[in-house]
Amino acid sequence: MDAATAPFRVTPRAAAQVAEIAAREGKPGAGLRLAVDAGGCSGFQYRFAIEEAPAGDDLVIAEGPARVFVDPVSLELLAGSELDWTEALIGAHFAVRNPQAVSACGCGTSFSVG
Repeated sequence: MDAATAPFRVTPRAAAQVAEIAAREGKPGAGLRLAVDAGGCSGFQYRFAIEEAPAGDDLVIAEGPARVFVDPVSLELLAGSELDWTEALIGAHFAVRNPQAVSACGCGTSFSVG
């Protein structure tokens, strides 16, 4: 799947961090699960976890040595989004640039859709 047709994109910087975290946890080849759950300050929140393998119906995005797993329900709320890794004075973290989010909380993990 190329970047032009991908429903969800992972930047090389985020992919490198996924691979680094999986290796550090002794799980080389594992992937990052990105899910959207109800809750948070604004209605929905992003959830991140390292998992050994995708579920049968997951979208698997491979970027270099890293893989990101997104379930079909979460993918609806993530369509057109991009996962990146950011480093700032307040800390480093995964960031989702989601064009469907109409507002977001200051925490960066909670959002609402229109």
